[in-house]
Amino acid sequence: MRALLLVPLVGVLACRSSSSGGANDAELMAQVREKLAARDAKLGAYQLEGTQTEGDTASAGFTFAYRAPQKMRGTVSAPQARQVWWDGKHLYEQVEATKQFTTFTSQVSAEKLSAFLTEIFTPFVPDGFRAPLLLRSTKAKRTPGLPQAKEAVELTMALEGEAGGGLEVTYVLRWPSLDFLAKKTRAPDGTRAEVRMEEEHCDASLGLCVPRKLTRWVGDAKQGETVLSKVDLKTSLPNDAFTPAAPDGYSVQTRTLVDSEAQESGPKSPTDG
Repeated sequence: MRALLLVPLVGVLACRSSSSGGANDAELMAQVREKLAARDAKLGAYQLEGTQTEGDTASAGFTFAYRAPQKMRGTVSAPQARQVWWDGKHLYEQVEATKQFTTFTSQVSAEKLSAFLTEIFTPFVPDGFRAPLLLRSTKAKRTPGLPQAKEAVELTMALEGEAGGGLEVTYVLRWPSLDFLAKKTRAPDGTRAEVRMEEEHCDASLGLCVPRKLTRWVGDAKQGETVLSKVDLKTSLPNDAFTPAAPDGYSVQTRTLVDSEAQESGPKSPTDG
């Protein structure tokens, strides 16, 4: 009798499962967004020092400091020594070779300013320290049994518009702490690239881990790596650390960012030289 009852029960459960998949996906995405926001709140201040290597020879040292909600400071040693700061209102750039110190005031829209600051500071921030920007079309699925996590979640989205170029991006994050494990991309021509977490720094009091070593791959060929020699997730820098003064002997200028010229009139990102 019990066996006979199990047959229709399994059938009912199967029907419910197949009809509620969309709801389950939406529920998982809601959990992911909530947990990413909570994780970001824990990383309200941090300082990083490290080296980024491309290929076999090109290497540059860098530092980055962040303090919520909108204070950032980055330095890079190559291809030319430069420092950039954002204090929430003004952007500052100091170029060592030319002894030039520039203060940028902003008249750009909030949307363009956000995109501009992202372009400037993203090269300083390794994957895993800030929540990925997820599109509304992002799909989530749970993935068990990975080497670096008993359970993970994969977040996949197709980048939109001409700038996206049809690229598909997948983030692999440890569940439920959402620690970064990998970022995979697939181009329309089939080219695959990946950023992999090789070593990590864990903080039990915060209940999370961040990458200490990342490697970058295209296909099966390693392209470069980022290695952090310092990871401080708790020290909060004072306000004046993000509002610098020009050093003695530097020429000083003030420029204004406007909507039509933000990319041309602002400082280049560290990867542009």
